[in-house]
Amino acid sequence: MEEYYDRRAPEYDDWWLGRGLFAGRRRPGWEAELDQVASTLGALPPRRTLDVACGTGFITRHLPGEIVGLDQSASMIAIARDRLPGAEFVVGDALALPFPARSFGRVHASFFYCHLEEPDRIRFVEEARRVAPELIVFGSRPGAADEPLERWEERVLQDGSRWRVFKRVFEPEELADELAGEVLHAGRWFVVVRSGQ
Repeated sequence: MEEYYDRRAPEYDDWWLGRGLFAGRRRPGWEAELDQVASTLGALPPRRTLDVACGTGFITRHLPGEIVGLDQSASMIAIARDRLPGAEFVVGDALALPFPARSFGRVHASFFYCHLEEPDRIRFVEEARRVAPELIVFGSRPGAADEPLERWEERVLQDGSRWRVFKRVFEPEELADELAGEVLHAGRWFVVVRSGQ
């Protein structure tokens, strides 16, 4: 998947901003809810935070405190460094975090957890809890009642390449149960859960 994210890096923010291939997508209330989530994250107590699978830093910039971003894609990291010159960024494996135990006060992951199948979700949570006492997961809610919660999706990039990506969406209580945490945000589009403190 590293090649997919390297290729996607220049167009990654289009998904958040409804541009490019996403310009025609109807998402009522998306921008307002994204602002709400940014405010929720920004209101957290400042902590040394590891943002896992930080991508371009689009959400990373809202996290309070000292920030270290990690992503497997050097192309994503290059964009994140430009966006947040005061933060530290590392190319690395989210399932084998290259940090000692309790290096951080918090681990944050947006739209990473939802791309992991169950064995890797368990492994990621173990790694996150090894390096920090608190974990915050930001992901997607089901878009429709009949939407499968787990599926493989075809993703098409602007260069025409096609990729298969695993996706898991969560109802807020379900994600909170899986992480033994509390729901910080439950909107139409997004769910944010905090586990541990």
